[in-house]
Amino acid sequence: MKRTNTETNVKQAVPFFAVSKMQDSLRFYVDGLGFEMTNKWIDEGTVRWCWLQRGGAALMLQDFRREEGESWSPEGKLGLGVSIVFICDDALEIYREATAKGIQASRPFVGNAMWVTSLRDPDGYGIEFESYTDVPEDTVFSEDDG
Repeated sequence: MKRTNTETNVKQAVPFFAVSKMQDSLRFYVDGLGFEMTNKWIDEGTVRWCWLQRGGAALMLQDFRREEGESWSPEGKLGLGVSIVFICDDALEIYREATAKGIQASRPFVGNAMWVTSLRDPDGYGIEFESYTDVPEDTVFSEDDG
């Protein structure tokens, strides 16, 4: 079927992260950041792959196995140099939710007309939540600001 100029073939980009300990990653993303596991592959009683969703955003995690049953990991640090930015309605709300659940997040600031808060998952992947604002550039969030 041929597409018209107004139709799009590509619908969504979904990051796919190799993780060293699936349970640690699930605690971070599901328990800490409020993602929902909407699909999973269980192998020998363990989640080896999953699709996580929060609103319109998704990511996939996979706990790679070696032949001796241990999880695979590369020589270097997983996540090094990799970041994903989630554009949301209210990054400050995400910051409050995450920190209330014990997740360490950077103090939000305004950059490029957006509130920005940054986190690192258990494997070092950079996770950022950003939301548009009319607050002046370089403003740093304070709970007193609301």
